[in-house]
Parts: sequence; structure tokens; C-alpha cells
Amino acid sequence: MKVLVTGTDGYIGSILGPYLIKNGYAVTGFDTGFYRSGWLFNNGERTYPAYINKDLRDIELSDLQGFEAVVHLAELSNDPLGKLNPEITFKINHKGSVRIAKLCKQAGIKRFIYASSCSVYGVGTEDYKTEDSTLNPQTAYAECKTKVENDVSELADDNFSPTFLRNATAYGASPRMRFDIVLNNLAGLAWTKGVIEMTSDGMPWRPLVHIKDISKAIRCVLESPRDIIHNQIFNVGDTDQNFRVKEIAEIVGEAFPGCRLTFGSKGGDNRSYRVSFDKINSRLPGFSCEYTAQKGAEELYSIFEKINMSANSFNGRPYTRLKQLKFLLESNQLDKDLYWA
Repeated sequence: MKVLVTGTDGYIGSILGPYLIKNGYAVTGFDTGFYRSGWLFNNGERTYPAYINKDLRDIELSDLQGFEAVVHLAELSNDPLGKLNPEITFKINHKGSVRIAKLCKQAGIKRFIYASSCSVYGVGTEDYKTEDSTLNPQTAYAECKTKVENDVSELADDNFSPTFLRNATAYGASPRMRFDIVLNNLAGLAWTKGVIEMTSDGMPWRPLVHIKDISKAIRCVLESPRDIIHNQIFNVGDTDQNFRVKEIAEIVGEAFPGCRLTFGSKGGDNRSYRVSFDKINSRLPGFSCEYTAQKGAEELYSIFEKINMSANSFNGRPYTRLKQLKFLLESNQLDKDLYWA
């Protein structure tokens, strides 16, 4: 199968591309290269996909010819970026993503996999959120995810099958590392400072999933019969991997010898939700998570030790999305609309 993966130069994409190639796919990447300056470690991969170097807003029908499936990862990637410029976030993440889906349908591409997010659930009760739960997005990033799901779902027909993967909060080692997501950030603090100083009480709930398990879910969708994945939403993760942020800190602390933990008072972030992953584990053939938060924290400790990671690397702009984009804007490499100048 010939697959186009947008965002192959990103945190998940740099793992997904080689993984799909190893599993027999002919993969082409698509990326504008905002985060190409960051490469934390060499993970031994020898084969990376060739890629089209272009902004997703500029994708053309000719770029899509010949592909049988598209995996769409490339968006502004977290909540702080949405706060930086909500209008641009909606233009890229919502309008840009829907435009790509429409072009895919026009090009005769039968499968379109969209990387959505469990952040669409926003604020929850103690009940577990399922794919049928009411959505309550709290940020521009999460609002865009809900809008893309709604708009692309309406495109589904006998010849176009979109699938929406609502990923839990990602973690895990990637050469294009991110330290602005919770488990990775706590691991970086544990390594560089020897202490995790929480500014909040850590009581909000977060579901977690390793980026290699996200990649596995994508492969399982590509390989599943159409009637299983056609216009379906799957929460991606494992129900046992719902944790309070406090518990995530404790898991990381156990994996990093000598790390101390401190906690503050109740924080201002009201996002808290637990998620059920029963559907994907019972209905998507071949899928189950291979990683736990404990295993992921131990993986990060091992890598930090091997590369003797410095505080400068942990705090460096290439590994925090907001820092990197602000640098590119302030140095006039990007214009106000986030196009290369």
C-alpha cells in the first residue's frame, strides 16, 4: 500500500514513518519542517521516508496522486500553540485539515486516518469517556479536532473511508523529542534536576499512550477491513493507563533513582478526564498497547543516560513546540501567518 504521512518530521511522524516501512508499506512523507532543527538522539533507524517539503495549506491534488491512504498528523500540535494565535490554529488545524481530506476524496484515496485527541473530552466527571460521550473542548486545539471530525465525517461514502483516532496524551522517546507533554516533561525534570516540583496538587486525570502504540493503531486501521474502520472513531490507549498527574509524577520518580517529588496547591487547569479504550481493544483487529507508563519512563531514563542528556537539551527550543515557533517568528524566518518568509 502506498501511504502519504503528513507530519513525518514531527514527534510521532519520525517514529511512524520507519515503522510503516518496516511493515511493508511504501511511505512518502509531507512536512513543512518547523521542528527539523531538533534531533535528540539516533535511535538506530536506517530507513526514513522521502518527503514532500511543503506547508499543509499548500498541498495540491497532484501531491496526492497515486496514494491509497493518507495518515494526517501535521497540525499545530498542542494547547499552548493554540493560545499563541487561535486564528492561525483554526486556519491550519481546522480548515487546512478539512481541505486535505476533500482533496484526498477528489484524488480517489480510499482511506484517510486523522490523528485526533482525547483532549476533545475536556472536562469530565468521574465517569469514563467513550467515543459516544458528549464533547467539551476547552482550547482552540481541541475545538479544531472536534470540527475536523465533524466536517470530514460528512465526506464519508462508498469510496472514501475516514477514521478518527482520538489519541490519549502521548509520551515516549523520539529523535524529534517533545518535552512539552506531561510524562516526557516530568522525566526531563527528574533527570536534569533530580526533583519534580509540581506547582499544582496533581489531581487532574490524564490518559496516556506511547507513540509506538499510536503507530501500531494506525497500522491496524490500514490493515483492517473497511466495514470495521469506515467513518469510525477510536479512542487510542488502554483503560488501565488513566492516571492522575500526581501518579504520573510518582511513576517517573520511581524510574529515576534519587528523584524527589513535591506538590503544590490546586492548579488553574480544569481539564480532567478519564477515558475508556474498550472499543479499540475489542473491535480493531490486532491492536493492544505494548507500553505502560512505567515502561515508558524507564525507556526515557535509559536514553537520557546513554546520551548524557544536558539541561540545555531538555530546555532547548527545538523540543518545546511553543519555544521553537516563537523563535522562528522572532527571527523573521516565519511570517505572522506561519508561512516560511
